[in-house]
Amino acid sequence: MGFRRFIDGLRASGRLVSVTREVSRDLDVAAVLNALGERPVLFEAVGGVEYPVVGNLFGSKRALADYFGIEPHELIPKIVRAIETPTMPEEVEAAPCREVVEEEVDLDALPILFHCRKDGGRYITSGVFITRSASGIQNVDFHRAMQIGKDRFAVRVVRQRDFDALLNEDKTLAVAVCIGNAPNVLLAAATSVPLGLNELEIANSLEPLKVTRAKTFGGMIPAECEFVLEGVVRLEEREAEGPFVDLTDTYDIVRQEPVFQVTCITHRRDALWQALLPGGREHQMLMGTPREPTIYKEVNGAGVACLDVNVSPGGCSWLHAVVKIDKMREEDGRRAIAAAFRGHRSCKHVFVVDRDVDIYDPVQVEWAMATRFQADVDLVVREREKGSSLDPSADPETSFTTKCGFDCTKPLGERSKPFERALFPEIDLLKILE
Repeated sequence: MGFRRFIDGLRASGRLVSVTREVSRDLDVAAVLNALGERPVLFEAVGGVEYPVVGNLFGSKRALADYFGIEPHELIPKIVRAIETPTMPEEVEAAPCREVVEEEVDLDALPILFHCRKDGGRYITSGVFITRSASGIQNVDFHRAMQIGKDRFAVRVVRQRDFDALLNEDKTLAVAVCIGNAPNVLLAAATSVPLGLNELEIANSLEPLKVTRAKTFGGMIPAECEFVLEGVVRLEEREAEGPFVDLTDTYDIVRQEPVFQVTCITHRRDALWQALLPGGREHQMLMGTPREPTIYKEVNGAGVACLDVNVSPGGCSWLHAVVKIDKMREEDGRRAIAAAFRGHRSCKHVFVVDRDVDIYDPVQVEWAMATRFQADVDLVVREREKGSSLDPSADPETSFTTKCGFDCTKPLGERSKPFERALFPEIDLLKILE
């Protein structure tokens, strides 16, 4: 479908909110995005810049599924297939993302947003970072980038992740930051796969993708994205980055982070800037959804029949996972808990439930815990493990935390009868009430 066609479809169906009044990129845009929740919105006039801003596009599983023309429960199998069978994108010379080339860089001319009052500065939040190492490894992932000058950003680089490994090896990395991407690129960039697997091949398996060569180095980039900021990131050049509201709706700390020096900007003639509200539903969806297939694969690989996974919004779409299984053995709940933590190492709490529980309904999940869980038998405690740096309750220096798994499944055999859920008869209300 593509980024543009999706927006056109939202507009044609009346689902796109258009803001015609001029708003400021400092706080106003973020405030509207937050107030509208999951509703897509286009800002036609942003003060001080010539480019419209669009956001809240993929704030629910339904929105992501609608983009691909599938049902929400089909997302996990689709992502799993794409990870397992990556395919080469089509390479093109003429690319919309290079219709305009600006070699004189002025980041102030772009609608880079200031989101919350205590933020360290204006941030790019939707940027897909693409780099190619000296050894030829291409890597695609997300990093937030705080503007610190007319041509410079401080970039949050999480230690011991792929980009950090390549940066420590090469000391200087050529980078293209691509903004304005469809969900195939966004989801692929958020996956965790072995270093050396090109995430754009995963994106192409999710939906056919055209790529083109970056202007300043040999990396391949999405040909139809809206903006591309190219330059270099240097390991030894560092500046303060933060504070910043992250996935947990709390402020992340200030750190000394690598600097991204922008040397060239290219974009479409009528480019749209893609906003991603930090801590908002779209941010949570794009972070949490790619972790569900990895949990799903690990649980099934442990010999437990996994039916579905929800990295739930109540856990910031990062720290909590609800796993639905078809329980065959009494130990399946505990095995599923161990496998889920392997599948998503930042996860803090795992809830395992039976197939009769709707894992997208927090009331049903809580019901399963209330009626099928006993802490002295069904609680799995994993003390002092590496968790998520996004968790404000974890050790701020090491990110160590205590993890818990909750086996909220009913026992098997005769013992299961008191746990059975009462089912009311179904009826056609239209016939009764007409």
